[in-house]
Amino acid sequence: MELGVIGLGRMGRIVVDRVLDAGHDVVVFDIDEDAVADAADAGARPADSIPALADSLGEAKRIWLMVPAGDPVDAALDELDGIVDGEDVVVDGGNSYFEDSIRRAESTDAAYLDCGTSGGPAGAEHGFSLMVGGPQWAYDELTPVFDAVATGPAGHDRMGPAGSGHYVKMVHNGVEYALMQTYGEGFELLANGRYDLDLEAVARTWNNGAVIRSWLLELCEEAFREEGNDLGDVADRVEGGSTGTWTVQEALEQEVPVPLIYQALAERFGSRADDGRFSRRLASRLRYGFGRHDVPRR
Repeated sequence: MELGVIGLGRMGRIVVDRVLDAGHDVVVFDIDEDAVADAADAGARPADSIPALADSLGEAKRIWLMVPAGDPVDAALDELDGIVDGEDVVVDGGNSYFEDSIRRAESTDAAYLDCGTSGGPAGAEHGFSLMVGGPQWAYDELTPVFDAVATGPAGHDRMGPAGSGHYVKMVHNGVEYALMQTYGEGFELLANGRYDLDLEAVARTWNNGAVIRSWLLELCEEAFREEGNDLGDVADRVEGGSTGTWTVQEALEQEVPVPLIYQALAERFGSRADDGRFSRRLASRLRYGFGRHDVPRR
């Protein structure tokens, strides 16, 4: 299969590399010329504009957008306007708001797949978890690419119609907030409790057979190993919050109680004040672990 990839940041480049490794042809574009050159060195065909990328794909255009959510997605679609048609497929692999994806699916001439993507930079080695919304035929057409980008056939599925992929990813992120908050609070109690504990050893022990073992807990172990038992100079400030906000707003609209996700979001916003909470410092470091997000330092 031939795939065009627009956007060569950390996640976009992983898509390119995994699709190339699976034996498919890839055409790439990014506003960063060095990123395009690096991808070309890896075996992709470079394009100097979005229209040039689309034109090089021939009649059956399969295009993956991996650009920041919001205006950059709309800008890329504007450049594809009049070039793609109903036989073509466009995938939005970014963290777009699901209602924006519904709007784009209705206004884009090509079949539009909203693809929630989870796994962070670790996906370079293991593959991503992909939650896809949109027409069944378009999903089926892109299945060889999804197999390559995901952990394998079990790592992706069609969630439903337009918007459902990014909807599921939105809720996924809300759950992620709550899990991070829970680990943070537990380790805060251990750090300030009645025993002098090695928190790296606790995390390692829990990860070997305990009910609460998980990748996030592995990242807790990594954080204590690399930063120290007291997390060193990691600041009490947890960035992000947009997808958690969307999750809470949707829960309010649907009248579904999500008190744990709401409290985790509130704690994240509360971290903007400097009160030194250990749990939030650990949550900040965990964001680096799974997504290589910047860690504010004290």
